[in-house]
Amino acid sequence: MSSQPTVLVVGDARVDAGKTTFSVGLLDRLGRTVAEADPSPIGFKPRAGNDYWFDHDDVRAATDERRLYGKDAARLADVSGTTESPGGPGAIERLNPVHRLWRPTPGRTGTLGEADRTALVDRVTPDGETRYLVNGAAEADGLIPAPISERLPLADARRVGSVVEFNAAMRELHLPAFERLAERIRKAAGTRPVVIESYGDIAVPLENLREVLELDVVAAVAPTRLRVYRGDRWLRARSVASGSPREGRLEERTGRVAEMVEPVATRELPALPSGVRADPGGIAEAYADAYEAVLEQVKPDRR
Repeated sequence: MSSQPTVLVVGDARVDAGKTTFSVGLLDRLGRTVAEADPSPIGFKPRAGNDYWFDHDDVRAATDERRLYGKDAARLADVSGTTESPGGPGAIERLNPVHRLWRPTPGRTGTLGEADRTALVDRVTPDGETRYLVNGAAEADGLIPAPISERLPLADARRVGSVVEFNAAMRELHLPAFERLAERIRKAAGTRPVVIESYGDIAVPLENLREVLELDVVAAVAPTRLRVYRGDRWLRARSVASGSPREGRLEERTGRVAEMVEPVATRELPALPSGVRADPGGIAEAYADAYEAVLEQVKPDRR
């Protein structure tokens, strides 16, 4: 394992697992061990998403800038060592190339088979140039709110209306974006500490992660609990569990992979007040024991 750790943070609960809080504090903790002349730790979030209804303030803030991103990716950018200003144009998108906007649709099955919610728009930024993918079926049914159509440049965006069309768009837009991000992560790993935050309760956010880098450790975060896994064992278990790729719809969940590999450490995570959650240094202090359990797996004698 590298002296510059590469850590994957996954959620052990579908929503509100605490991944971003954990990742932000971990980046702060790692930054304290980096020499002044060395590159700062950097965080990546390959995929993200938010909801027009449940995350309305965040959606408005981003679309006011004619952008589409979420607060989790923005928080990672704020504490990451990047060449751009943390919240400036391009900084968030470089760390988070794919973002999906949802809305609740009670009683309706979405285009991708999701129950009671519908994907509206994807923002895909493979290499600095942002493209949008619009759910044409949702648009035809009047499900895309007017402010989204007015604030985002969707007039020339690609439209898809079926799973087949969406999978074709995934191959042409999303997968190249993920491949470029994986290469960016590969180049960063070994030269600086890297934290990769997954999406929802997805076990591995990039299909080719096992091929492009040596993952040191996995932190599976759930309310009140951290479980720590060896990176190589986690990726091997995920490969066994996944079988064949299922583009655009289903990925292996953290719980499924966790059934196949034993954790090397477990820790309790205390509840944090909002003031602490907003402060990376405060998180690092509150979760100090948990971070030590993660970084213990990166020591040379753990190889």
